[in-house]
Amino acid sequence: MIVAIPVDETREALCVSFARAPFVLFYNTDSHTSEIKENPAAQAEGGAGVKASQFMLDGGAEAIITIRCGENAAQVLKAADVSIYKSQGSTVQENIDAFQEGKLSLMTSFHAGFHGIR
Repeated sequence: MIVAIPVDETREALCVSFARAPFVLFYNTDSHTSEIKENPAAQAEGGAGVKASQFMLDGGAEAIITIRCGENAAQVLKAADVSIYKSQGSTVQENIDAFQEGKLSLMTSFHAGFHGIR
């Protein structure tokens, strides 16, 4: 399974912004390998949530771990049957471990989005 995680500039901590995270880490739970890719939605004029979601789907994501997520991004992910998990802790490793141990909860609350506000 591929799990996508929006990460900050350190590439080790989750980014508070889902859509405008500078990078996305794609973690393969089968091979225990990860790949970090630059998020093309980070500098989008608008629609960053939808663009980031599509980027993650194109990268093979079957699950997302994030601090928060906007409604538009969540709609795209849910339409693709991708589960969105609420993160615990601040590091990628903490969240990967919690995910694999079944300790993360599905996200049930989504914000309206920031619509270009940075």
